[in-house]
Amino acid sequence: MPEGHTIHRIAREHRAHFVGDDIRVSSPQGRFIDAERLDGRSLRSVEAYGKHLFYEFDGRRYVHVHLGLFGKVRTAAQPAPSPVSTVRMRLAVPDWYADLIGPTRCQLIDGDQRTMLLARLGPDPLRRAQDPERAWRRIAKSSQPIGALLMDQSVVAGIGNVYRAEFLFRARLDPFRPGVDVEHEQWLGIWQDALVLMRAGVKSGRIVTTELADREHLSRIARATDAHYVYGRTGMWCRRCHTPIRSTEMAGRNLYWCPTCQQ
Repeated sequence: MPEGHTIHRIAREHRAHFVGDDIRVSSPQGRFIDAERLDGRSLRSVEAYGKHLFYEFDGRRYVHVHLGLFGKVRTAAQPAPSPVSTVRMRLAVPDWYADLIGPTRCQLIDGDQRTMLLARLGPDPLRRAQDPERAWRRIAKSSQPIGALLMDQSVVAGIGNVYRAEFLFRARLDPFRPGVDVEHEQWLGIWQDALVLMRAGVKSGRIVTTELADREHLSRIARATDAHYVYGRTGMWCRRCHTPIRSTEMAGRNLYWCPTCQQ
């Protein structure tokens, strides 16, 4: 599933290419039935919040997009090829087009519905003026493991499976520790890590969490095999203590951790 940095990167790209233009909107697949109502209207803004995208058209009409596990967005310069059968929505201006392929959600909503949806989400580290204490109040009262709480979008928005594993390793925090037993300073450290690393992910389009000294290849641009501490590294040695990395399922996704470093 695309994590928050990917969604914010898409929003930034689409603001640059599509906002301010009268935009052609179509649904080659036919499942986005409101495409005709938007075709030819002006796109006023593109906004990301956590894993959600909002395209605002004039008249406070919003297309709400959630990519889910398998959705993706393909953006390229014109001319656009014939769309494949899974394109839910195509946006097009003279110079650019974007195809929304296989999303979990693509629906037209109004301003009130958008407000209600946002109210259900926790703070997003990639948005300005977000309050980490709002997430902390949920974490500090919860008996759920911190590894599950970080995946709960109502607690904190935008963190997915890769960042979950990596933030907890960098915090040296056992993913099975109940939220109520997590120290406030530990949570603030995770939040600060999210501010730095997720913003770097927006710029680069990659998730890189390792420090240079911990990489097998001492390159400032991390190779794919050097990008993560624990994610996807079951049975491989920990970069810091050489204990084999373990994995199990938590919150519906594979969780990775070092049993020595994370206690």
